[in-house]
Amino acid sequence: MQEVFVIGIAGGSGSGKSTFAKRLQERFPDDIALVSCDNYYLARTGMPFEERKRQNYDSPEAFEFDLMIRQITDLKNGKSVLCPVYDFSLHTRSERVIEIQPKPIILIDGILIFAEPQLRQIMDMRIYVETDADERILRRARRDMAERGRDLDGIIEQYLATVKPMHNQYVEPTKAYADIIINGGLNDRAYDLVKNKIQSILRKRG
Repeated sequence: MQEVFVIGIAGGSGSGKSTFAKRLQERFPDDIALVSCDNYYLARTGMPFEERKRQNYDSPEAFEFDLMIRQITDLKNGKSVLCPVYDFSLHTRSERVIEIQPKPIILIDGILIFAEPQLRQIMDMRIYVETDADERILRRARRDMAERGRDLDGIIEQYLATVKPMHNQYVEPTKAYADIIINGGLNDRAYDLVKNKIQSILRKRG
């Protein structure tokens, strides 16, 4: 079995890491499996909705990293996986799952993927997307209102209560583990660099 190349893309909420990852996947749709850490938030179905809303979703304890590591390991070993799907409007996992097929390149994106040592060790390349904090909160607000059923007051309250302090405590320090630090998810030079790396890997595989 040919070796799978794993790329981790981290950065703060709203930094553009998912945009960068999806751009690469769209360029290589037959060769890239995309795994989003967002889908591995812990299931909180037994918790009342109002209590779920108040949870801290920006610390490492908010994720089921064990499951994520097992599924990425399965993908590396040529097995398809049934990935959970998180419902941000309900603050818990939905009943849906998505099947991810093994591919020669695995992209992992998420705010805290470099904070988990076992997950970090799986990666062959680590990219950190750095974006100005003002830009990140504006992007987050626009996304959460459009896609996640949130209101502006709730977004601001969550940002001040957990997103900002947890970014400073947990996310920003993981930049030290990055092989490459890029400025924004729409950085064409960084995109070309990683795209060329992927093309080189695929050529070697034949």
